[in-house]
Amino acid sequence: MPSQLTPPGISKDDQERLVQSGFDLSRENRCGSYLQINQDVVHSECSEEGIEVLSYKKAMEKYDWLKEYVWKAVDQDKDEITKYVAAQPDPKGYVIIAHKGTKNILPIQACLYLGKETIQHVHNIIIAEEGAELHMISGCASGGHVGPGAKHYGVSEFYIKKDAKVSFTMIHTWTESIEVFPRSASIVEENGVFLSNYVCMQPVKKVQMYPTATLKGENSVARFSTIAIASPTSYIDVGSRAILEGKGASAELVTRAITRGGTIISRGHIQGKTAGTKGHLECKGLILKDGMIYAIPEIDGRVVGTELSHEAAVGKLAQDEIEYLMSRGLSEEEATATIIRGFLDIKIAGLPDALQKQIDATIDVAEKAGF
Repeated sequence: MPSQLTPPGISKDDQERLVQSGFDLSRENRCGSYLQINQDVVHSECSEEGIEVLSYKKAMEKYDWLKEYVWKAVDQDKDEITKYVAAQPDPKGYVIIAHKGTKNILPIQACLYLGKETIQHVHNIIIAEEGAELHMISGCASGGHVGPGAKHYGVSEFYIKKDAKVSFTMIHTWTESIEVFPRSASIVEENGVFLSNYVCMQPVKKVQMYPTATLKGENSVARFSTIAIASPTSYIDVGSRAILEGKGASAELVTRAITRGGTIISRGHIQGKTAGTKGHLECKGLILKDGMIYAIPEIDGRVVGTELSHEAAVGKLAQDEIEYLMSRGLSEEEATATIIRGFLDIKIAGLPDALQKQIDATIDVAEKAGF
């Protein structure tokens, strides 16, 4: 049985924030772990044969061929964030490699914790080689006393080879002073599957991200699922993008957004470049307190034979539904929480039980806090 991880310099209260982000300190339900506190790599290991969890530095020292993957999915000149990360003389972050034909039943966990640094920067590379199956949960969190001006810059590059599958669930548990700028992209080859899930239900000052999946191979698949709640002081600009290049490629982009007074910009873009491709985009939003949800769905067909669709809706809680549940014995608060929980209930096809349970547990925490 693996020993309990005791993160240095992190209080008991802040350790609970790690747990809320999906990082299991006991490691009993994880096959591998990566923990970075500020810019220090504290822990990196994996017990699953054929799957490696390495720090960026150690991975580059071990495998010279990894240089072929650096800045190939994400353009280092994309914006000021990527330029900043690319300019760092000592890159931080993790490299996870699922070698050919390997798979993990229990997920790998990674945690990027910001406790004091002005800027935390990471460059992550995830590779699933031919026929491999890789499941990950990435928890990003900050201490409860991090001051204003703190920022997280995260670059992640995913490479899903022929017949491989990657599910990646990212849970953000930041604080109201943090600005967060993830930059990620994936390249999916023939029959490859990429499942990306993002959950942000705790207060944060700003999040800006727009991950892109390029489906290069025939019958490749990408599914993005996003759950975001904006507190009164939050500005959340999130979305996802899929480029359908391979014949038979398909993508689904689903977002559930709730504002409690803050701003959510929900973006979605599917581009059909090849005949025989399919894509669907869906965004639904609830306004609980005066704030803003701005949905920007885009479908971009370039050839005859691509099938793309989208739907978007923003509204309020239905009073008749609340009254019905109250007539069944629930208080108004309980009825409201029940409806919101149902609204956020996204079941992701192909997601391992351990990751679905973690998403459900995160919703439970938010529900107890009154969303």
